[in-house]
Amino acid sequence: MTLQRQQIGRSLVALALAVAVSALFSLSAHAALFDDDEARKAILELRNRVQQSEDAQRLRIEQLAAQSQEQVGPLRRSMLDLNAQIDVLRLEVTKLRGQNEQLARDLSETQRKLNDQTQSLDTRLKPLEPQKVQLDGREFQVDPEERRQYDAAMGLIRRGDFAEAATAMVGFLRRFPASGYVDSVRFWLGNAQYGKRDYKDAIATFKTFISGNPQHPKAGEALLAMANSQIELKDGKSARRSLDDLIKAYPGTEAAQAAKERLASLK
Repeated sequence: MTLQRQQIGRSLVALALAVAVSALFSLSAHAALFDDDEARKAILELRNRVQQSEDAQRLRIEQLAAQSQEQVGPLRRSMLDLNAQIDVLRLEVTKLRGQNEQLARDLSETQRKLNDQTQSLDTRLKPLEPQKVQLDGREFQVDPEERRQYDAAMGLIRRGDFAEAATAMVGFLRRFPASGYVDSVRFWLGNAQYGKRDYKDAIATFKTFISGNPQHPKAGEALLAMANSQIELKDGKSARRSLDDLIKAYPGTEAAQAAKERLASLK
């Protein structure tokens, strides 16, 4: 706007000078036609006209400058306000960018911690998950505690601690009555009872075992152990009947061969 104002001023001054020069040339051309008084009057009149023209032009220039100033002032203030707003927005953008970067870092750290916690939880839960077991020709799933108690009871059997083994196995049957270990536990409970000379309890346990699963691979051995318990109780009649049942039900097995030998010794 300042450049425009200067250009307008220069144009008006040039116009005033052109008018003055033109008037002077016109005066020179007609000076001969007038006498001195008339010439002086003409010159004075011309000077007044030039002065009036210059004053008018100067006033116009001042008016235009004032108008320009009035227009430029608000515009300059608007530009300053706009620049201030832009600076504020830049600061906000910088702040938001920093917040976004921090949020991204926080999210990454949270995901890492979550992954670590998940892995840690999986590690802790894995021992608690059901486990697949194969026993006596069967495959089934057991809880870790279920397997632990079974293995502990079998360890007592292997050490010959029949009293503790019998107690452990009775407790197992009470706690896990639907376990896949039940048949095996009953079989070894009968053997533990036999080992600690609780022959009546052993006979009852073996009967329950055989009636519950007559096709079990150890059913013949259970019949033989039951017959031995009956023999220990001097119940030869029941013992011979158990041995005959064994030979008929499970022919060709090692238990059947042992039953034949045992039966021959009873006669």
